[in-house]
Amino acid sequence: MNMEDKVRIRKVVYLSLPLLTVFFVRIGMAQGDSLKGRVLQQIKRLADYSCTTLLDEKGESRCDYNITLGKWFPYESAWHTGQIINALVKTYRLTGNRKYLAYATKAADWWCGLQIHNNPKLNGLVMAVHGDYVGDYIIFSTISDGTPGLFRLSDVTHEKKYAEVPTRAGEWLLKNTYIPDQGMFYDAVNAKTGEVMKRHSPFWPGKENQTLNDVARPNNEGSLFLDMYRYTKDDKYRKVFLDICNSLVGKQGPQGLWMQFSPNNSADSSYHPRFNLWYAEALLNGYELTHDRKYLEAAKKTLLMYQRAQQKDGTIYYKNYLNGKFDNNSIAGSSVAFAGLLWIRMVKYDAGEEFRDNIEKSYKWISKNHFSYDNPDRNLRGAVIDLVMKKKNGRLLITQRDLGAIFSLRFLVDYYKYKTE
Repeated sequence: MNMEDKVRIRKVVYLSLPLLTVFFVRIGMAQGDSLKGRVLQQIKRLADYSCTTLLDEKGESRCDYNITLGKWFPYESAWHTGQIINALVKTYRLTGNRKYLAYATKAADWWCGLQIHNNPKLNGLVMAVHGDYVGDYIIFSTISDGTPGLFRLSDVTHEKKYAEVPTRAGEWLLKNTYIPDQGMFYDAVNAKTGEVMKRHSPFWPGKENQTLNDVARPNNEGSLFLDMYRYTKDDKYRKVFLDICNSLVGKQGPQGLWMQFSPNNSADSSYHPRFNLWYAEALLNGYELTHDRKYLEAAKKTLLMYQRAQQKDGTIYYKNYLNGKFDNNSIAGSSVAFAGLLWIRMVKYDAGEEFRDNIEKSYKWISKNHFSYDNPDRNLRGAVIDLVMKKKNGRLLITQRDLGAIFSLRFLVDYYKYKTE
């Protein structure tokens, strides 16, 4: 992107957003109200927004809201819906508000409805296509990181379906995509033919010669096989989960990242705002399971890198570089929240005293950086900022992603416990 484009983007941000009455405001609470009350109010507002705005009438996530066009666009819907389920179940467990459980259940029913029954090559898998530039390919992490909320919902409701459907999908993936000696899984499956893409990944459409790292990853997002082990008590799933955790430890770079895998980009030394955090989350789950400190130490390396990426005001940008630079055209509120909830876990494990200030930065940032509650565009009211700006076909597109609200909701639930327990 050239300097002229960057100037144009900044003009759009500073001039257009006020016209939309988008204000980054602190939640108004009467002076003297407790922190506990303020955080609970924030949780309620974000949970209500997730139920009534982010989910459609079928229970499917609306995904990405294009502010420029005033329209929602689907993008990896199974993953986005799974993220909402996870956040709402977590909120229900804190608040006891059955509204959140009802919406999580509706979304989970939609998710389970993706299970494939009429294709011998794919039966048991779910039709979790990525969409957008990737096209109609079923993506491993779209499934795996969409499942934690389903397992948690099964725990709460005792409805087996919410654990059995992701377990069957995980068994299909284990049987058809696992590369045991590499500690990785192939990323993509052709949704029509059932072919596992072992030589050419849809993530790299223009790359002629692709290596194993282009078509496969450790894919431990969501800790799917850990949940499958806890549900079935089958030790083979425990072993797979820990083998992948060991793979992550072995493949981690000196910065605490996994630069060899997309969506990190080793060519320009940029890294994704959440990808590495998913691996760190899986490693922390491995530590909780085994108390093996190698998992804790590897996760901490990742979280130290994100500590460096967080700005003084709490911002984490969408695109960061290994040298400390960043592209300030897009803002990842989801990363502010996701890093924050993992920093809280590090403190819980008595291994994260240096993260306490970052936790507070994340909380203050989320409290300030959201759209106004009386915004004339109902699609944006109260949403936490997660803005992506791109130029396509000569037109500037500004997209607000649902992830800002979803990850902030998860963070606020953990922050409430962090401050009150």
